[in-house]
Amino acid sequence: MYTKFYRLDEKPFEITPDPRFLYVTENHKEALAHLIYGIREKKGLTVITGEVGTGKTTLIHTLLKRLNRVDENTRIAYVFNPKLDSADFLQYICEDLGLAGPKRSKGENIAQLNKFLLDSYAQNRNVVLIIDEAQKLDPELLEEVRLLTNLETATRKLLQIILIGQPELSELLNRPQCLPLKQRISLRYHLNPLNKEETKEYVKRRLRIAGLVNPNIFSHQAIDEIYLYSKGIPRSINIVCDNALLRGYAADQKTIGDQIVREVISNLDGKVSKSRFGILNRPVLEFVSRFSRRGMKRERNEQNL
Repeated sequence: MYTKFYRLDEKPFEITPDPRFLYVTENHKEALAHLIYGIREKKGLTVITGEVGTGKTTLIHTLLKRLNRVDENTRIAYVFNPKLDSADFLQYICEDLGLAGPKRSKGENIAQLNKFLLDSYAQNRNVVLIIDEAQKLDPELLEEVRLLTNLETATRKLLQIILIGQPELSELLNRPQCLPLKQRISLRYHLNPLNKEETKEYVKRRLRIAGLVNPNIFSHQAIDEIYLYSKGIPRSINIVCDNALLRGYAADQKTIGDQIVREVISNLDGKVSKSRFGILNRPVLEFVSRFSRRGMKRERNEQNL
């Protein structure tokens, strides 16, 4: 693959939420600060929103890694797919907190969770519920979340809840029927896309982490094209850059220029363009062709031996 060609230790633009690759802008720092402050100060309900691909899930994994490293007194339940009914939702939370046992009724789960929270409070432990993709919560589950915010003592919330979702989450919370839950929000923050300078630094940082000594293999014009297409959304940046490195590898180009990026974007948009093969200009096809040529050359060398 292209990693050896560019002398990389690993692929720098995977779209999985690896905290090692988190590029912390001022915007991300502030979002992370909101999360940590909400947990440590026991604020109850925190809401973080952001467009698709702005790094919300990566932010969660960064938070989890930090809490696991420095805060042994925090127990966390992480719901990454909230498309559950209310009974399964509560069962999942209990199991993720380590409250093992046979499948219980909804009332039994609430009672066991409340007991666990009171025991944790007595031991000065924090309990956090993180719900990702929270814009998918149906009204029944939103009501369960509201009821969970009622688990408290006279002086503090027993359960810290973090809702992470796309901008539709704000629209959901603004509905009249969600007013009781909205009134319980203590902290709220919106994660913005990267600006052009941040996009440039984001690309260079990921290349450095992946082992590249000189991370300036994307030209200024290439970065401009990447920013215009991605609008500063990290996931879109990753997809374009990964495809651009693959195309650069297929074309023996050590530097990625704007022409390569434009061709990649054209392909990602499903537009037809002619290549030197006389068909669709696809990086994967070029890679296969290049790989095949190298394979045949290797076979000939082995036969000569």
